Amino acid sequence: MLTFITAVFFLIITPGPGVLTVAGVGAAYGFRAGIPYLLGVVIGSLVVMGMVASGFAALVFSVPFVRVILLGASLCYLLYLAWRIATLGSGVAIIETDKPLGFLNGATLSLINPKAYAVFTTVVGGFNFYPENAGIELLMKFLIFASISFPIHFLWNGIGASLKKLPLGPKGQRAINVAMALSMLLVVGLAIYYESVRGG
Repeated sequence: MLTFITAVFFLIITPGPGVLTVAGVGAAYGFRAGIPYLLGVVIGSLVVMGMVASGFAALVFSVPFVRVILLGASLCYLLYLAWRIATLGSGVAIIETDKPLGFLNGATLSLINPKAYAVFTTVVGGFNFYPENAGIELLMKFLIFASISFPIHFLWNGIGASLKKLPLGPKGQRAINVAMALSMLLVVGLAIYYESVRGG
């Protein structure tokens, strides 16, 4: 069980689409405004975990090109989120960006993130620490993931929000927002590279 807890901890705390966007939302909108978004990310991840555990995700991914479509959707959505954060208060946005990203935005990111399905396939299928009862083991995995994921995402939200509190002025805050958005774009680039290597 300790191995499973350690794996989950490092899978969640390392920068990825979920925690980076949570930090970005915190930096752009503040800690309190970031809470609905982070709840969406975590609960969406738990839904993905349930889809993997039930076998539904495997059924969906057995359809040709579903993974490619999901990757395309998640990359486009990450670009959209990065744009929302980068253009907050800049006056250059085509649509209103001052409204915080909410629960549905976070849940959507988790549900269309192919990395989440790959991670949960490993998490759910591996690390067998209670072979006597698979049902209890699965329930424990859900509880462990939730008990680690919620605090870590709150931490990342707090890290982002602490940047917003710095006395930087409008230009400095805008620079922080752009930097967070660029970090998210780096994740997009890495995802594209990873998929090209896998496909090649």
